Order: sequence, then structure tokens, then C-alpha cells
Amino acid sequence: MAQGQGAMALNLAFIGVTSGVFESLAQAGPSSVDDIATSGKLDRAYVLRFCEAAFAFGYFDEKDGRYSLTDLGAAFRPDVPGTLMPLAVQAVLGAHMAERAAAFIRTGERPGERVLAERATILPWFGPMLEASFGPFFEREILPGVSAYREVDERGGVALDLGCGNGWYLRRMVARLPHLHGIGLDGFEENIRQARDHAKAEGLGARLEFRTGDIYGHTSDEPVDLVAMNRALHHVWDQRDKVFGILRDALKPGGVAVIWEPNWPRDLSSLRELPRRGMAFQNLSEHVQGNHFLRNEEIAAAFASVGMRSETFLFGGGTEAVVVGRR
Repeated sequence: MAQGQGAMALNLAFIGVTSGVFESLAQAGPSSVDDIATSGKLDRAYVLRFCEAAFAFGYFDEKDGRYSLTDLGAAFRPDVPGTLMPLAVQAVLGAHMAERAAAFIRTGERPGERVLAERATILPWFGPMLEASFGPFFEREILPGVSAYREVDERGGVALDLGCGNGWYLRRMVARLPHLHGIGLDGFEENIRQARDHAKAEGLGARLEFRTGDIYGHTSDEPVDLVAMNRALHHVWDQRDKVFGILRDALKPGGVAVIWEPNWPRDLSSLRELPRRGMAFQNLSEHVQGNHFLRNEEIAAAFASVGMRSETFLFGGGTEAVVVGRR
């Protein structure tokens, strides 16, 4: 029952996040159902039932017909430090993927990346979910722990991010490396729209360019200093020979390719450890999309196959791998 109600709680939080109700209450303070519905341009009847449920699960307090956020509800606001928003998005995305897997386990179908766009309320939150989940970790652990970023910045280089999503990785990189310029490429127009909007709002528009396209169709006016793939390589692993050729050819002599991937364990028993348990479910979701998680040794071997030497850095107790290949 506790697990079931935990799932319900996160599903409910997803509604509060994506409808804007949590943020609206944070700004307005205690509000009636009519106030919430009017300010958010929402259906009153739905707002009423949502408020009752949010009260039941401890996200709202109620007094004299007016609702206010509890500390728990406020923790799901997307822009607060340490936001719980990713948990809510992951819960609903996970339910969607579980439903898809339940159908395809009979047919063997693996429909690919399009499943991410099947729910209109999920796709716009996919990039923000990843940014909130991994952005602080990148700044705290990976950026200072991998010297290749600083090397490229010191020579005023250009970084190309393949599969950039909403641009968070490239934006955070450029914001902290003052001489770096960047180009981001992604196949979802919604992601590129978000990336451009964020770059402009963060004052990075002059140093960043975002384009819609896929890795296979990428062409560059001239080679770049760094090619990055942030948790994207496993999406194109079935074409790895071609992909690693593209990575090598996109680089200047002496350039670096930086691949950040979840690090799939060799020992099955480690998947029962709390930090890795979610990885097992995510790998099932990846299978629906035609992908699977990789071991860092596989990535290093792929670099070697195109004549690039590599170095592997492990983070998060070995759950995250950054493999740096040098041309």
C-alpha cells in the first residue's frame, strides 16, 4: 500500500508541476479554488478535485476554503534548489513506458524515440527533468573532474553537443568556461526551442547556436575542438561504427570527444543497490526505444576502433562514466 500510494503521490505532483498550480500558489499565497482556476486558466472542477487530492497527500494545507503549499508541495517547484520535480516527471514517464513495455513484450516491437513524444504533457518536461537531475552533479563533479573541458576553453575552442536536448549541458559548460563557444544539435524541435530560449535568458545567445537535426546528417563548416554526447550515445549504439567515424571526423587534430553515459554494471547483483535500482527500470524503458545502457569498456573499445586513444573517469560511485577520446 505504501508503494502504491507513493506512486499516486508522484503522479499527483506531476499534475501540480505541469499545470503550474504549485508555482502559482507559491506566488499568490493562500487561494481559493476559483482563484487558482482563474489565474491558471484551468477548469474549475478539475482544480477542485486536484486540490482535495493534494491536501490528502500533504502537498496543500487548507483553511477557510483557501489552499496553500506545504513545504513538501513547495519542494516540487521546478526552479527551487534541489527540486523534487524530476521524481514526478520520472514517475509519469515510467508509467507510460511500463504500459508500452507491457504491450510490446508480446510482440517484440521496439518503436524507437517516438514513444517519448506520445504524451504531449511529458515531452516538454523531459529536458527540465534531466537538467534538474544532472546539472548540479555535472557542475560539482564532472566539470572539475575532467581536464578536457578546461583544455578546450583555454584555447577558445568550439564544442559540439550531439543530442543536446534542451541545451542544459552545453549551456552550463559555456557559462562556466568563459572562452568556449558551442553548437547544439537535437532531433526534437521542442528541445531546440527550449535551448534557444534558455540561452537567450541566460545571456549566452552570442556564444551558443542550436539546430534541429540528427547526428547522421550533421555537417560542419570546419572541425571543432570538442564533441560531446551527454547520455545520448546509447540511443545510436546500433550504428556505432558510423557514429564514432563521425565523432573522429568532426574533430580537429588534437581535439577531444567526451562521452557521458550511465555505466551498466557487470555484476547483476549490484542492480539491487539503491543507486542502481532505477537504472534497471530505465534500461527496460530504453529497450522500448530500441536502445540499451553500455559498459564503459565498450565505449573505450569503440574509440579504439577508429584510432582514438581514450581515458575513462567514473563518478557517482561508478554509476556514471565519462570516456574521453582524443584524436
